[in-house]
Amino acid sequence: MNQSSQQNPATIRVAVLKARWHADIVDEAHAAFMHEMDRLTNGLAIVDVFEVPGAFEIPLQARDLAKTGQYSAIVGCAFVVNGGIYRHEFVAETVIAGLMQAQMDVGVPVLSAVLSPHHFHETDEHRRFFLDHFKRKGREVAKACVAVLAVREAIAKVA
Repeated sequence: MNQSSQQNPATIRVAVLKARWHADIVDEAHAAFMHEMDRLTNGLAIVDVFEVPGAFEIPLQARDLAKTGQYSAIVGCAFVVNGGIYRHEFVAETVIAGLMQAQMDVGVPVLSAVLSPHHFHETDEHRRFFLDHFKRKGREVAKACVAVLAVREAIAKVA
């Protein structure tokens, strides 16, 4: 995306909600998001970070933050794993549906770096894979955030 199509970075204020389950992995997405946002906005974006216990708590907090009118976008980061019961699929689906509902209700983009692998094992190999994977997802959600805000700005100009 060229600079002329980006939203004015000085007006970008984003809230990041990050779950504390598997905090070391989730923190990789957050760190990569911060680095990429700095790069994409020349360090001018404001990012506020809020920690929540788990993924399930993210949608309500996202909606509440969006309602403040202080944020251009909200980003949720979590790692929902299979703990040997079906609950992880329910949690992941519910969180994503809640994030979608929050953005539709309030009109503020809510982006997701909430991921749920089919199979995760507490092994060094899996941990390394997901630490790297969450770095990539953090960069991707930053790019998506800037792109979505640029589209919203373009739409606002024609409205």
